[in-house]
Amino acid sequence: MQIIEVINRMKAYHKGGEDIREETTRDKILYGNPYQECTGIVTTCWANIDVIKKAHELGANLIICHEALFWNHGDHTEWLLEQKNATFLEKKALLDQTDIVVWRDHDYIHSGIPMADGTYTDGIFYGFAKLIGWDHYIVGNVEQPLMYEIPETTVQAVAQLMMDKFHLNGAKVLGNPNTKVKRVYIPAHIMGPGDSDVITKVDAENIDLLLPLELIDYTVSEYIRDSGLLGKNKAILTVGHFNAEEPGMEYMLNYIPEAVGENIPCHFVQSGDNYEYYVDHQ
Repeated sequence: MQIIEVINRMKAYHKGGEDIREETTRDKILYGNPYQECTGIVTTCWANIDVIKKAHELGANLIICHEALFWNHGDHTEWLLEQKNATFLEKKALLDQTDIVVWRDHDYIHSGIPMADGTYTDGIFYGFAKLIGWDHYIVGNVEQPLMYEIPETTVQAVAQLMMDKFHLNGAKVLGNPNTKVKRVYIPAHIMGPGDSDVITKVDAENIDLLLPLELIDYTVSEYIRDSGLLGKNKAILTVGHFNAEEPGMEYMLNYIPEAVGENIPCHFVQSGDNYEYYVDHQ
């Protein structure tokens, strides 16, 4: 089967296969010739240098990634060519040498993957829930599983669970690591505008722990820290955007054979923890 057919079948498998518009979606073939036989598939969050090399070692010539290949929204490369950016030219040369195709699956996987009962759910966050073992604790909108009610534990225990399950070097906590946790919410991107809605939700729905993908040091962070200093059961745990979403790309291995309809070798390659942590032990 040609790579282009693999991609088309993956698109059709998702809920968004019916209404995502080709001219506006970010889910493009980011690099390579898709009119070649697919020898294997690698899924990852970000097709970085190590992932490309590992895919080639595994005999795969299609990488399905969740994020951009060349470090900008839309994966525009004209400016990099004009500037003769050295990192771009070396990464491009590696892709040319390995003859690897990179396709981004962002809008489609977020639009929904089919469940056994005929409904759809966000493939990224369902993959997160499955890997961490929280799929039975989802509350609210099952199409976008962002809220959980888990057996009571602590922030520190959740941090250790995520580090172990996601193979991470560490995690960042705002608030008391011993904070008791039952209600957990993933608020996506805490970036400034609109953050008052998150604060309102945390207060109204008695949320104990936030797991944001992006986090700035003001707005919600300030609110959570003040809440903790007042003895309220509030904390934030963050491991970073790519680290938190990558489990959804790992879970993709469970349905690629059904989506594609052929037994093409499939592998997950972690793009690697984005962070190293240096702490003062004095």
